[in-house]
Amino acid sequence: MKNGDQSELDLLCINALRFLAVDAVEKAKSGHPGLPLGASPMAYTLWDRFLKYNPLDPEWTDRDRFVLSAGHGSALLYSLLYLTGFNLSLDELKKFRQWNSLTPGHPEYRKTPGVEATTGPLGQGFSNAVGMAMAEQALGARFNRPGHEIINHYTYVIASDGDMMEGVTSEAASFAGHQRLGKLIVLYDQNRITIEGSTTLAFTEDVGKRFSAYEWHTQHIEDGNKISSIIKALEAAKEIKDRPSLIVVSTHIGFGSPHKQDSEKAHGEPLGSDEVILTKQNLGWPIGPSFFVPDEALKHFRMALSRGKKDQSDWNERFNSYSLDFPALALELERVQKSQLPLGWSAGEIKINEEEMSSRSASEFALNNLAVHIPELIGGAADLAPSTKTYIQDGGDFSAATRTGLNIHFGIREHAMGGILNGITLHKGFIVYGATFLIFSDYMRPPIRLAAMNELPVIYIFTHDSIALGEDGPTHQPVEQLLGLRSIPGLTVLRPADANETLACWEFIIANRSAPIALILTRQKLPILHSDKFPQLKNGVSRGGYILSDTTLNSKLNLILLATGSEVHLALEVQRRLENISIAVRVVSIPSVNIFADNPDEYQEEVLPHKVPKLVIEAGRSLGWNSYLSKKSKKSNKLIEVVGVDRYGASAPGEVVMKEYGFNVENIFKLAQSFILTANER
Repeated sequence: MKNGDQSELDLLCINALRFLAVDAVEKAKSGHPGLPLGASPMAYTLWDRFLKYNPLDPEWTDRDRFVLSAGHGSALLYSLLYLTGFNLSLDELKKFRQWNSLTPGHPEYRKTPGVEATTGPLGQGFSNAVGMAMAEQALGARFNRPGHEIINHYTYVIASDGDMMEGVTSEAASFAGHQRLGKLIVLYDQNRITIEGSTTLAFTEDVGKRFSAYEWHTQHIEDGNKISSIIKALEAAKEIKDRPSLIVVSTHIGFGSPHKQDSEKAHGEPLGSDEVILTKQNLGWPIGPSFFVPDEALKHFRMALSRGKKDQSDWNERFNSYSLDFPALALELERVQKSQLPLGWSAGEIKINEEEMSSRSASEFALNNLAVHIPELIGGAADLAPSTKTYIQDGGDFSAATRTGLNIHFGIREHAMGGILNGITLHKGFIVYGATFLIFSDYMRPPIRLAAMNELPVIYIFTHDSIALGEDGPTHQPVEQLLGLRSIPGLTVLRPADANETLACWEFIIANRSAPIALILTRQKLPILHSDKFPQLKNGVSRGGYILSDTTLNSKLNLILLATGSEVHLALEVQRRLENISIAVRVVSIPSVNIFADNPDEYQEEVLPHKVPKLVIEAGRSLGWNSYLSKKSKKSNKLIEVVGVDRYGASAPGEVVMKEYGFNVENIFKLAQSFILTANER
């Protein structure tokens, strides 16, 4: 069996990696042994010869980042983490894919020490790595000074054939090439096998040529077991300063398995006990016991501890010198690394003489006020900054020539934008936002889901929020997106009613940096709810929902009008007309269902007494409101009515579409009267 040009010690270490992973998969009776068998030489070479890290401090600021984009090969990563001395025991490897273990089926950020990103959905790790490489460049441009390279590290990736097929990888690779991210290096494990069989079933392109067209530096290693070739390629990649690097490494999935090498049978299922024995015999490895690691191999791997300690100690000395020469910068770097906010930040206040303003324009006002006080606030749009109003004035553009720019031009790449935002956040040092139209949030749902899963405080700004968009028609008018975003566990969705609620939302966003938040904004202008008339607004927004306008009548409450966003103003006008005919009505603004639902039951009951009929007005799917309010009301849904949009929109001026869909005062005024009568009969 050809096994490259490794020394005996190298081969011992590589096989230790291989068979820890194989044994973990076999014990779990679940997993992916093929990638670890084939990719261990490149992983070992990278971690042993190139990667800068300290297992005793996985969060060290200037460590290199390693992303296993091919997350199905997680057993390989866990084996590396154990062998090099991270806080991951051999017992955890033996609990691979089991309940409450630190070794889940795919790598999970925050769960396993040393895992830099949650990967598994193919292409997500690749796009995260692009964001990490961007963050390194931006942080270095902001804090490095001549003679003080305080931020200077690489981002490395191991990606698979599947990663290369996913569209998000193409988007992110194109963007990385354009940005000339020279400290991003991708090892592409080209084993030419997927679940269904050979990649030739669906994938025959020359990936290297594609990446060359993306302006990447590319190399090809014919024998993935030949570590001298891997070393040479990584050294060459590090010499390239103005382009990201792709190293195509031809490997054999399931390497060493007599019956499953180069077969889809090695991909996503255990080899089987008999085949494990044959594979170990084939590669000269002891048959038993399982999880065997030779002392010599473990000793060599654990040299990472002393190496990492020295690297970090050297960096600490350099940082101390930097602190003496640039004390303010040093304190600032420590602040942003700890995600601490500067003093005196504010979203500002809308001038009292303003009569109306779109919530996207109010957001622009807030964003630019915040950027003055929070220099780590960066972001951009998927080619829509003029429409989403998300350009930081005087902030400059992040580019290959200017890494200090605060505005990122993602191009029309929503999916990659989402993954890159996650990567920048994972790297740390920035508060990051990304913007597009609400309808196109669908294009970036996978990274939004991962941000929520991993509690990444990414800010999403979604404008053009309803059928009020108008003439662009049903393809661009969001209907189900609000419901879909609210259904993601851990994602907070905010839909403010006016400029001042928008400012309050921004202050909530900046103050609450523990999870992702989506801000949903209008294109059309809205009346402004001034604080002199609605003093409860600011604190009310922070609770997710509040009594915006209570009844002026001295009588029993007949109806509660609940609304979000632009529809709040419709509710206020309907309230005025109903009270003119002696119907006592309360208007409740619910900028965030997610936040409101987390309030104590007493507060929710105070705002929404369960015995009072409730009419919801929202230009989105009605599905969800009934079940939510029924639960809160402790009743059936007979006291609940929803005016929503349960079909696609139409092309016409926005006010016409809203009227035709029933979002007008006259329609809701009549509906409310009828609803009150029928609710009382029930």
